[in-house]
Amino acid sequence: MSSTGQSDSQESVTDRFEQRYGTPVSTPMEAIQREVFGANVGVSGYTTIAQAGALAERLGLGSGLRLLDVGAGRGWPGLYLAERTGCEVVVTDVPVAGMRSARGRARERGLVRRASCIVASGTHLPFRSRSFDAVVHTDVL
Repeated sequence: MSSTGQSDSQESVTDRFEQRYGTPVSTPMEAIQREVFGANVGVSGYTTIAQAGALAERLGLGSGLRLLDVGAGRGWPGLYLAERTGCEVVVTDVPVAGMRSARGRARERGLVRRASCIVASGTHLPFRSRSFDAVVHTDVL
């Protein structure tokens, strides 16, 4: 066990995700996102824009509602859902680099007042019960 309470294998997985999210998205990767997903919205998993839209509809997201996105990586799809529906969002994940990137994307998209990025594991979320109207977790290992 490490000083963080994680096993060595858990730490190596966390380190790999930290490296992944610490690497800036390249121009070719942005082009691939536009081609595959139809837009450059910060996709960092396999959930498509259509699937994210279906989530928004099914959850009834809109202004005045709070969404929690667990395991959001760089903020996908939580930031997209907030931008599309007007809801507030809290995106969480373990890699600090991912949350740093999500915070930058929130700034770029004018979501600073409606988006928070919190470093937290889905197994130990720092929120009180009933803090959110909806919760999503897409592409989470």
